[in-house]
Amino acid sequence: MRICRFTSPKFHAPRFGIIDGENIRPLAPGETIASFPSPRTDEPIPLATARLVAPVAPSKIVCIGRNYHEHAAEMGKPMPEEPLLFLKAPSAIIGNGETILLPPQSSQVEHEGELGVVIGRTARHIEDEDDPLSFVLGYTCVNDVTARDLQRKDVQFTRAKSFDTFCPVGPFIVTDIDPSDLQVTTKVNGEIRQSSRTSAMAFPVAHLIRYISQIMTLLPGDLISTGTPSGVSPLKTGDVVDVAVSGVGRLRNQVQEATAATW
Repeated sequence: MRICRFTSPKFHAPRFGIIDGENIRPLAPGETIASFPSPRTDEPIPLATARLVAPVAPSKIVCIGRNYHEHAAEMGKPMPEEPLLFLKAPSAIIGNGETILLPPQSSQVEHEGELGVVIGRTARHIEDEDDPLSFVLGYTCVNDVTARDLQRKDVQFTRAKSFDTFCPVGPFIVTDIDPSDLQVTTKVNGEIRQSSRTSAMAFPVAHLIRYISQIMTLLPGDLISTGTPSGVSPLKTGDVVDVAVSGVGRLRNQVQEATAATW
């Protein structure tokens, strides 16, 4: 199943829907992302008449730092003994095809292609006998855009990770996928910059969900960004960044320096 969020001449506010061939089946009134996997749907509308937006509207974005050994090495940092968590502002989210803006406060903005995990039902204190993946709605592509110079300066990550447009997500949420060995590839202007598999994660998806649930309640629609492989590199105006995850899709965004009109 491919789940989207969209606007259309019929629905001006973003609505969740299910891609069904050349149509979208919008969720019926009163249905939410927590209604999956079997929500009620309205009459289909043509996909060609809709505008797809970011497929998530989370209460929080939980990100994982240094979850690939080679990325930790390129950052000159040791591997953490347990998942290194930080939060990214939900206001940073943009969708497929939207523009990443380079803020005036930073001179070194970098891409970080990642597998995104979308929570489907409330997860709190997941027990050892429970399956953490049963709390997952589906998976998506994420670009954890980072102002690297500000990350180094601030030590903690909030400012460097949370500028508006610094969290491209999409294009869909895809269900019923095994996240244990997916290919994650990031290209800039068609050139491969990052390439690895989720099997190389130090802490796999199931471990991350259980670990996070012991700290904070994960709500339906929340997004976990699972960490980036090595190969991060600076972005400049005019670049086009593609983040692809096998079986999930491809997220593409152009890059532009922020101006007075756009910032």
